[in-house]
Amino acid sequence: MNKPGFNPFCDLIGLNFATVQDGVSKCSIKVTKQLLNPHGVVHGGVLYSMADTGMGAALYSCIDSEEICATVQLDIRYFQAVSSGTICCTTRLLRMTKKLATLESEIHNKKNLVAKAIATYYIFRV
Repeated sequence: MNKPGFNPFCDLIGLNFATVQDGVSKCSIKVTKQLLNPHGVVHGGVLYSMADTGMGAALYSCIDSEEICATVQLDIRYFQAVSSGTICCTTRLLRMTKKLATLESEIHNKKNLVAKAIATYYIFRV
């Protein structure tokens, strides 16, 4: 579903989308050594970026083509360290008004909940 070069940051961290529609997105990253922190586990910034990007994608599936969005606030809780395998992020739109949207992401490694995030996005016309 990703087109190389469309989002260079996704290319950099290996983030791939399987689903983006109707306020929902599902994406994944295969854990590589380049994504690990000095302690040998996935860097928290990778998980944060995964949630933030998944939320943006889910929201873009619900806004007009003349609109864009920007993260206002994102709160994430980390529950479990991951050092291998694939991490998967499922995002859903919780509420949207004309200017603000709230979304939630859950990141899993196999069946284990790794992190959960909730965020507010501002919607505006360009």
